[in-house]
Amino acid sequence: MDSILELCKRAKRSSLILKKQIAAKRTAVLFDLVDVLISDQELILNANELDRKEATTLNITEAMLERLTLTSERIAAMAQGVRDVAALADVVGEIFDSQVLPNGLRVHKQRVPLGVLAVIYESRPNVTIDVAALAIKSGNAVILRGGKETLRTNRVLVDCVHKALRKNDIPLESVQFVDDPERGLVLELLKMVDYVDMLIPRGGAALHRFCRENSLIPVITGGIGICHLFVDESADLEKTIEVITNAKIQRPTVCNALDTVLIHENIVAAFLPILLERMRRENVMVHLPWDSMEKYELEPDAMLVPIAAGDYDREWLSLNLGVQIVSGLDSAIDFISEHSTAHSDGILTESTENAGKFLNGVDSAVVYVNASTRFTDGGELGLGAEVAVSTQRLHARGPLALQALTTYKWVVAGDYHTRG
Repeated sequence: MDSILELCKRAKRSSLILKKQIAAKRTAVLFDLVDVLISDQELILNANELDRKEATTLNITEAMLERLTLTSERIAAMAQGVRDVAALADVVGEIFDSQVLPNGLRVHKQRVPLGVLAVIYESRPNVTIDVAALAIKSGNAVILRGGKETLRTNRVLVDCVHKALRKNDIPLESVQFVDDPERGLVLELLKMVDYVDMLIPRGGAALHRFCRENSLIPVITGGIGICHLFVDESADLEKTIEVITNAKIQRPTVCNALDTVLIHENIVAAFLPILLERMRRENVMVHLPWDSMEKYELEPDAMLVPIAAGDYDREWLSLNLGVQIVSGLDSAIDFISEHSTAHSDGILTESTENAGKFLNGVDSAVVYVNASTRFTDGGELGLGAEVAVSTQRLHARGPLALQALTTYKWVVAGDYHTRG
């Protein structure tokens, strides 16, 4: 592999070429990538199987092993995600906020690519394709650095992207991959402020902290989700249990999976037995405060245990669920404010007034009323795909998709105006 400096220099040069390509050509790359993913499926699966076998010999969690696994169905989903991105309207060059000033100057903003992105991520090889597709569509070059546990898979996936770029005479350096697992290369990448315009780490808290503390490049962090659903006293309990079940078990190893259920104290007697029975049936271990277990005469067993210190501040990424009894809407909002990572939090209610108060009181990237937290996803929210889910305020929140990978320039047109 060439040096990080050379990768970054090539990415910068490629970004200048890529942003000049017409929208139809950038979109054509994505449709060709869909075809390559399908035709090279066996190569992808073979590489992934080797990664999986090696991963089982390492000290990695079941959640990480599940995340790195590819199947024919997941490759098909990746290809569909690329199709969805390809079908999106082009944002590069979009004109907005137009106005004519009193002095006659015509002013507007025009969307332009950010330039060069660097994305550092762990485990999930689908991120390689999602990010590459969004970068190409938005006219950005990108440098990818996946985890060592998916090195073989990512090499094949990047080769798929290069085949599509080559077919359309676009520089292969528009999408580059740091294929050396040496950790020191990450630190070197974080210093490339002259060539890289935005850094997006997608992984655990340790990775985010390392990037914030060491990067000279602007950083957008996200992806760590401690997600809550509050069951209001007015909630339809039959519908509520289905939403909770979906949010917890549909894919428990991802950042938008449910971590904690908050139950209004007025409906505990009616709802807690329903919740415990359903979670037991779904093989979900429930963690409940000891005083609540005593109050409702619940005996701990293999599937019901007392909550431990720090568990409400833990992203489970597994079939575990925290439960807390709260006195009402205000205490639910206070609890979320204390323990949430501002990713995805929601209320289940039949009260329009309480829904409004919850929306005003909870300031997460995505806030739900009567819906599963699993919808925090670029594809599910109509964005095609995402680079990550931002939980910070600048410059974008929630799924970082096409528009979030652009900035804008001011365009000012006059009639040989001069300032007096």
